[in-house]
Amino acid sequence: MGFGRDLEKGCRVLINVFAWAFFVLSPAVFAQEPATPTVEAALDNELPAWRKLETEAYRGKQDDIFFVNENVGWYVNGAGKIFKTVDGGAQWAEQLSQPGTYFRCIAFIDEKHGFAGNIGPDYFPNVTDRVPLYETKDGGVTWTPVSSIEGEPIVGLCALQVLREEFVNAGQLDTHVRLIGVGRVGGPAAMIASDDLGATWKQVDISVHASMAFDAYFFNRREGFIAAASSADVAESNALILATTDGGATWTKAWQSNRPYELTWKMSFPSRDVGYVTIQSYNPDPEVADRFVAKTTDGGKSWQEIPLATDAKVREFGVAFMDENTGWVGAVPNGFETTDGGKTWNAVEMGNAVNKIRLLPTESGIVGYAIGVNVFRIDIPKPSR
Repeated sequence: MGFGRDLEKGCRVLINVFAWAFFVLSPAVFAQEPATPTVEAALDNELPAWRKLETEAYRGKQDDIFFVNENVGWYVNGAGKIFKTVDGGAQWAEQLSQPGTYFRCIAFIDEKHGFAGNIGPDYFPNVTDRVPLYETKDGGVTWTPVSSIEGEPIVGLCALQVLREEFVNAGQLDTHVRLIGVGRVGGPAAMIASDDLGATWKQVDISVHASMAFDAYFFNRREGFIAAASSADVAESNALILATTDGGATWTKAWQSNRPYELTWKMSFPSRDVGYVTIQSYNPDPEVADRFVAKTTDGGKSWQEIPLATDAKVREFGVAFMDENTGWVGAVPNGFETTDGGKTWNAVEMGNAVNKIRLLPTESGIVGYAIGVNVFRIDIPKPSR
């Protein structure tokens, strides 16, 4: 009897893996009609439109994009490719093509020094590379495996954060850089961190608290959150947010959904108090159509679900807010936009399956980049006085 139950559960997990892989890799999934938000939007067309950039065609969802300023940036995808631009996305040059690697995340300390994370094998088809993290010190011309991660080998990464924290150093104001990585979809959950610009990496054990990890946001070296899931079996999984106040030595459950087939995905904190986390639903029942975003207004002490849409076709991915009220959610089959803190949402053309949205303040306003099936850019000028 025990063997039968284990076999049944194992088959269910395998089916879930193939279903997720089909979703990510199948072009047909992205050829759907735009979703209709539950609440009619109250936007006044104050925000400019997103515009599509010319990039190499890709058959599914691409996962991360990173800019050190409004002109110099990189994006990665599951075909093992890394691209770079020096003109704000007008032109892109391929820097690396490495079949068998699934680049899931990328982050740079400056224009020369950066890192790219690989999802790792045994989850998506044709991914054979077991190196979880790569480093470049020449702006992406060359990439080398990172071999300085302590402890048992981690399988893969889904997100990287470059945390900059000001401190007083010998009577001068200085900046400490901490690098944080988490992963992965499908499990196992892991977190790594470096306080010496990537020369060495320490592991933080989160596996007893979560089975999957997708994103991290730290305010400082002590206080932060991880977007996670309670089970690697999606049929049993709840969306989960973990919190730490001691740099990861201990973790608490900040919030957990009460529905199966759910995960968190990405998070955005436009201020110390207000934050948003996307919630994914993989429930196969078409009657389960309500989609939500988790929101906090007290710095993560408590979280509430706010409605995004009532549409079984919607699956959420990336999220970014330029202030406490104005932001975007990337999703299938379209994105969503709000200017009132999520009370109302509008469907917006910013690309399909946008997995990551990066917003950069500039002298003239804000520049945003969104990556999914395609790459889009938005330029938001400073309000006139």
